[in-house]
Amino acid sequence: MEERDPDPNSASQTNNGRIKLNVGGKLFETTRHTLRSGGLDSLLAALSDRAAEDGEPIFIDRDPEIFSVLLSLLRSDRLPSTARRFSKQDLVEEAQYYGIEARLRTAMAPPPLLGFDAALATTIHPASDGFPTALSAGSGDGSVWIAHAGQISAYDWSLAHAGTVRTHLDQITSLRHVWPEIAGIGSLDSPGLHFYDVTSGRHVGSAHWSDPSDPRVYKAWVTAIADAAGAESSGEPVFAAFECPHRENCILAVDRATLKITGEIGRQSGSAAKAAAAGKLVHVRERGVVFAAAVSVGAFGYSGYMRLWDPRSGEAVWETSEPGGAGRSTRFGDAFADADADVDTEGQRAPAIYKVCWKTGDVGVADMRMLGEDPWVYLEERNPGLRNAGGGLNSVLHCYKGQVFVSREGGLEVWSRIEDEEEEDGGISGRRYRRNFVDSEDDARRGLVKRMQGGGDRLFVSREGMEGIEVWESTDLSGAISLL
Repeated sequence: MEERDPDPNSASQTNNGRIKLNVGGKLFETTRHTLRSGGLDSLLAALSDRAAEDGEPIFIDRDPEIFSVLLSLLRSDRLPSTARRFSKQDLVEEAQYYGIEARLRTAMAPPPLLGFDAALATTIHPASDGFPTALSAGSGDGSVWIAHAGQISAYDWSLAHAGTVRTHLDQITSLRHVWPEIAGIGSLDSPGLHFYDVTSGRHVGSAHWSDPSDPRVYKAWVTAIADAAGAESSGEPVFAAFECPHRENCILAVDRATLKITGEIGRQSGSAAKAAAAGKLVHVRERGVVFAAAVSVGAFGYSGYMRLWDPRSGEAVWETSEPGGAGRSTRFGDAFADADADVDTEGQRAPAIYKVCWKTGDVGVADMRMLGEDPWVYLEERNPGLRNAGGGLNSVLHCYKGQVFVSREGGLEVWSRIEDEEEEDGGISGRRYRRNFVDSEDDARRGLVKRMQGGGDRLFVSREGMEGIEVWESTDLSGAISLL
């Protein structure tokens, strides 16, 4: 119900609760209800209360054209077409001034990310040394941190540049959110796991692997930092893989509050491919385990391992080595390729492990409820004319929001589970997935995808030899092509 003015004779209001505001010399007429809808603690709510007491139009020395856009937002819960005349930053700054940033954030948020309906929205270009070496997306708001050379550039929910931090490292190869404002970083060229406050630019701590009983354990560098969706505010440990110059390696648990090492798991000699330092870590919080994977390439192709570590006992609760083991004979030697293994922790069913095979290019999935010697089910392309060709070399796989994004030399694709078909015995069937292209041929020509990460309702992509980060969002105008 519209609020009524207790003083129907006031000059700035009528007896039906209307209020007049003078913004930058332009007169606006609205209601107390509309102004207060931006939040009772907003500046506009306070102005509506003041107008009820005064009687004259309140003067606000701000841009009247942008105020018109924001007033339309308060009235209809969406931005008018005239908003396109202004930059995102201009709109955000004015919304912050009036105290209605939350309303603007909701209106400007992209639709839910659906890979089959995604399109390139924009490209973020850091100011200097713009070739990204690592990235970390905010878990819920669509913000992102980009590592380029030894710097971290932060971009907020609106993709506006929030600041750049210069670290002591020459090149950052691992980057993760530890807290919303604290970054954990590592480098293959320098020892230690380091923590920086991205908002202030301060170095706030470091963690180094050491062993008083073994003097060889020193100057260990970080090969991977665990990805754990939503863990920034959980207080759970940060897991990072370390490797010494003599190749001995382990995974260390670091307390998020104190930034001190609290445990060590998975210590290995590093003398063979199946004991190499992990290049991929995922903290599977739902199962209380840490997924670790490592891949090496040699004259006879790829080899490596996947393991699930229990941080409480320090023991591996499941593992598989490729090639070898008890897999199907037709798949022998078709190991997963570098950067081609990930864990889907956000699907509607149990967490699942995904990989891309380097010879065939097939996508395999293992249900974490049914792991064994050979748990892999291979996703089937229903169109026989579109089978994978050329293998899985130079592929990158990333799981996000129950979808599996796979980049290949021919472009970026997404596999989505068909939810209206039941799977036998509660397991996973390779025919219950749909494959779609995400990008076009022109997009693919920009270069090979080197890394991907999802955040909020965005997918962030970097390409080989290309400066900046691509931002992909769902849109009705994407023109996605279904391959069914």
